[in-house]
Amino acid sequence: MKPKPDPVDPAQLYDLAHAVIKDAKFPMLATVDQEAQPRVRPVSPVQVDPDFTVYVANLASYHKTSEIAENPRVELAYLASNHDQIRITGTAEVVTDEPTLAGVWESNPLLRVYLGSPDNPEFVLYRIVPGQVRFMREWALDYHEVPTQPS
Repeated sequence: MKPKPDPVDPAQLYDLAHAVIKDAKFPMLATVDQEAQPRVRPVSPVQVDPDFTVYVANLASYHKTSEIAENPRVELAYLASNHDQIRITGTAEVVTDEPTLAGVWESNPLLRVYLGSPDNPEFVLYRIVPGQVRFMREWALDYHEVPTQPS
């Protein structure tokens, strides 16, 4: 017998998607390398805005740095413990504005432990700007478009 997923109230999609982010914590980030090979790895976002903009700290020497420079189109996939998921498809851009960099730096003690100072040349902060946010319940096999603002 095919499992029946819980129904999804469209008015709750925004909150359901944020609940997945809170539960999952570590999404998978998909990029494409220079040979057009997809690459997926877990990342630890340092900030998630209400509109699903996700900030990811990175080291300049990591492979994803060159991959994103070549092709900034990325996708984040979050899977909650109940197997609900969201996918955030968007564009990664390097953050250069000082207020954002300073705010992320101050709110993330691990950055300070690993990198020492915000002017460390290895420190790269990406802002992943969502173009599409989709939610799916476990077993549902269909996605729901999520508004980037609460209803």
